Amino acid sequence: MSTFPGYTHVALTVRDLSVSAPWYEALFGAEPVLDEDTEPDFHHTVYLLEGGMLFGLHQHGSPAPQGTFSEYRVGLDHVSFGVKDRAELEKWAARLDEMGIEHGQIKDAPYGSGLSFRDPDGIALELFAPAA
Repeated sequence: MSTFPGYTHVALTVRDLSVSAPWYEALFGAEPVLDEDTEPDFHHTVYLLEGGMLFGLHQHGSPAPQGTFSEYRVGLDHVSFGVKDRAELEKWAARLDEMGIEHGQIKDAPYGSGLSFRDPDGIALELFAPAA
């Protein structure tokens, strides 16, 4: 083993798949490749994204703790999706506007540019373009 392997999938726990699944379907422009119960009181919906990455949504039978997502808690800070360049970020900002998804301004840094937004549960998401 000379290098650490890349990741194959990301899975987020959501409060209500009936809300989150259609939201992500619209965002991704894709239907799930898998939508099933795998255990009692556990359901997952999985999307296949560009590059073969799987993006999953999980809903557990046990109710989620009170409160909303916070990147300040130990655990997930945000999920970032890569785009080609800043011009593509600008197109995504327009698409998010068309979809009625609130987002921040594109932020530029020496290492790249990012566009932040949140899903229906408030989970922090980002579109990111590396520096040219």
